Amino acid sequence: MKSSTSHAKPQRRQGQIIKRTSVIWLGLFLTIFTASSASAQEVADTIRVRTRVVFMDALVKDKKTGVPISDLKPENFELFDDGHPRPISYFTREGQARKPLALVLILDLRDDGAGRFLKREEIGRALVDELAKLPPGDEVAILAINLNSVDDKTAAIRNGKALWLTEFTRDRARLETALARIPALVASSPESQQNDSPKNDQKDPNRSGSASVSLSSDTSKDKPDETAQARPKENDVLETETIKGKNGAVITRTTKKDGSVSVKRVSGNGKVNIELDNIYDMAGATRDAAKLAADKRPDHQAAIVWLSDGIAPIFYEDRNATEQILIRDNAIFNSLTVEKRTLYKFLLPFGQPLIGWTGLSLAGSAKRLAQQSGGEALRVSRTSDYGAGLAKIIGNLTARYSLGFSLSENEKDDGRMHELAVRVKAIDGKGKQRKLEVSSRRGYYMPRSDTDQAAANK
Repeated sequence: MKSSTSHAKPQRRQGQIIKRTSVIWLGLFLTIFTASSASAQEVADTIRVRTRVVFMDALVKDKKTGVPISDLKPENFELFDDGHPRPISYFTREGQARKPLALVLILDLRDDGAGRFLKREEIGRALVDELAKLPPGDEVAILAINLNSVDDKTAAIRNGKALWLTEFTRDRARLETALARIPALVASSPESQQNDSPKNDQKDPNRSGSASVSLSSDTSKDKPDETAQARPKENDVLETETIKGKNGAVITRTTKKDGSVSVKRVSGNGKVNIELDNIYDMAGATRDAAKLAADKRPDHQAAIVWLSDGIAPIFYEDRNATEQILIRDNAIFNSLTVEKRTLYKFLLPFGQPLIGWTGLSLAGSAKRLAQQSGGEALRVSRTSDYGAGLAKIIGNLTARYSLGFSLSENEKDDGRMHELAVRVKAIDGKGKQRKLEVSSRRGYYMPRSDTDQAAANK
């Protein structure tokens, strides 16, 4: 018995060793398998993150009727990048998975412009009725500019010349409350300002922007700068942006700590110097609207609707810079304008050529921004058409095709805008080519890869 017992002990020890060895090998196997799986997941995530896609929305309408076309397929589209065809990798139609809208209304409240209509209660109701029809997920923000007074200084931006009536919301009551404030905010017309001496005080921060023009020459170099006193002190400046046009002209936008903005333009030869003090123009409003959408609703499709009478003075170089911001942010700009006053309609054909030498555009820039960003420029002749006009813009924003193509790893960010073009071909029921027109953004800036983004953040 003793001999049998002593022989069993080594066998039990050997069994325990084998069991422990098996557990160790099993642990090593599970560790390797888990690491391998994690590595595979990391690779998959890396591939997913590094896949860069350029997206664009395209509105296709019947050229004769203007009715959106919704039955097209990917094979009906051709997409060109700097003139070279790109295979369409992503495609969705209206009603399929689209981004919710981040819609920003910019209301130009000049009383001698669109403000004389926008202050009417029936117009406000018509706008609210259309905004309330937006699908779930779509939200609206409202920015009022060219104000006569601001009763809420905490919400005012740009030295009291602009006010967020509401940030992004879908609540009808908030929209009604926001638009109900318009009558009290509508700016006084130039005629009433001339008859009201306190409001015409040059020191009034809410007055219209003033302009100074100087023509440089050899004999004027020794003269004192007449605009020096109007220029902000260095410690008053919050931000300075310099824009250089293709013609050599230089625009300097200076934002002061009180929110006021001055814009200065010097011609390419340095002989024409234009400075606009204390202004809040279409460029400033559009940039603020695009920034709000990018900051607050980055996962939405940014869309801007500019409501005015079409008179929007802006330097060409500043307009082009604003256009680049819209394209870079993939924000769709639209304009809804009313008929100009008879005097403006008569003077504009003569005024624009006369003022063109200053590099200033009086009208037409809103239409240009809409064309370049893929939006629409609509005009209404009757106040009762305001709601219908907004409904058409919103309807066309949601009746779009979403197209996308992938960028390869060797395509690096070169910092320039690439031109985009979309062509659509479709056959009607009679076998003939349908006459269609396409609205889409005219370019894009290449999205950065992870490596480039990390390098830029250092």
